[in-house]
Amino acid sequence: MQRWFFGKAHMRLKTLFPALAATGLILVLASACAQPDSGPARVEPLLENAANASGPGELTDFRVRTLLEWLQEPWGMDFLPDGRLLLAEKPGTLKIVTPGTWSVRNVSGVPAVADEGQGGLMDVLVHPQFTSNQWVYLSYSIAAEGGFTTRVSRARLRDAALEELEVLFTAAPVFAERRHFGSRLLLDQGLLYITVGDRGNRSKAQSLLTHNGKVLRLTEDGAIPADNPFVGRSDALAEIYSYGHRNPQGIARRPGTREIWVAEHGPQGGDEINILKAGANYGWPVITYGEEYGGGAIGEGTHKAGMEQPLIYYVPSIGTGGIAFYNVDTYPGWGPSLLVSGLRLARINRLELDEHGQPGKETRLLGNLGMRVRDVQVGPDGMVYALADRARLIRLEPR
Repeated sequence: MQRWFFGKAHMRLKTLFPALAATGLILVLASACAQPDSGPARVEPLLENAANASGPGELTDFRVRTLLEWLQEPWGMDFLPDGRLLLAEKPGTLKIVTPGTWSVRNVSGVPAVADEGQGGLMDVLVHPQFTSNQWVYLSYSIAAEGGFTTRVSRARLRDAALEELEVLFTAAPVFAERRHFGSRLLLDQGLLYITVGDRGNRSKAQSLLTHNGKVLRLTEDGAIPADNPFVGRSDALAEIYSYGHRNPQGIARRPGTREIWVAEHGPQGGDEINILKAGANYGWPVITYGEEYGGGAIGEGTHKAGMEQPLIYYVPSIGTGGIAFYNVDTYPGWGPSLLVSGLRLARINRLELDEHGQPGKETRLLGNLGMRVRDVQVGPDGMVYALADRARLIRLEPR
C-alpha cells in the first residue's frame, strides 16, 4: 500500500496542523538553526512548536511517500545494482523489494538470529562489486553460552536465496545483557568496518582486549589488515580500529574523501558524530556530553587528554541511527549534507557541510509526522529513503 504526505512546510505553520490533519494533508516540517564557529558543534534539537526557537524556519518543498508498511521492525537496508532494495527486519527476515511495484519477496537461507532485546537481524550490506561476486553481508545477534553477542557473516545472493554462508566475525566476550549491539557495516576499498556497542558494560569500551565499544576493521573476507593500528600488540585485539564508543549505529564514508564518519548513540544527551582515526580513543565512558538516565554525571567530564572530541554532539539526544551523505542535486539547496536518523526525537536531521566537511546549518525534517527513523539511505535515483516508525519504508520526493 502506498500513501502520500504532501508538504510545503514552514515552522510557523505548525499551529495549523490539527485542522489540516483532519483533511488528510500532513505538512512536512523543517526548522533550522546556526552552529558554533569552533570546537565540536553542539546541536540542540527543538520541538517544532517551541516558543523559543533560535533560528528562522526554512521552507522545504517535498512530499513523503509510504512505499511499504506493516513491516516487522525494519532495521537496515541497502540497494542492489539493479535498483532493488534489500531490507533487514529485526526478527530475522531479509526481503527483496522491487521498485515501481514495491512487491516484496522473502530471501531464504538467512542465518538464525537471536531476536532478543535490541538484538536480532540488523544491518545488510551489498558488496560494491555485487554484479560479479553476489556477496551480501549481514550483521546480527546470536545466542551463545552465557548470553548474546554480535556476529557478521556473508553469503552469495542468487535469485532469492543466500548460499555459501561464511561467518567472518563474532564479537567477544559474550554478555547476558540484550542491548548495545552496534551492528552497522561499511565496505570501503576492500575493507570491512563493523561497529559494536559496549553491550551495556561501559568499562569494556576502554579495554583493548574486548570487541565491545569498538569499530573493527577487517578485509572483505574477514582477515585482519596488516596496517590495523594494534596489529602485533599482545595487549590489544588486532581487529580494533578505534575504541571508546558507546553504541555506534551509523557509519558512512564522506564522498570524495577517505573519511569514515560514525554516529554514536549516547546516554541521556551526548549523541555524537565522529570522524574515525586509526587507534583513536573516543572517550566513552570516561568523557561524554551526556548524563545518566534520570540525571547524574558520567565519568570525568567532557574533555580529557588523549581522548577525541566529537565533530558534532546532540543535547538532548535525538537517538542517532543510520547516517548517509547526500551529495547530489535531487532536492534544490540540499547538498552537500549529512543525513542523521533520529529515533528519540523522530526525525531526520540534515546538516549542511562545507567543502571541508565542516557542519553548518541544521534542518529538521519530518518532525511533525511522529515517526522514529532507524535508517536513512540515498537511493540510486538520488532520493532519500528511510525506515520509519510504524514499520514503514518511506521516500522523500521533490515536488
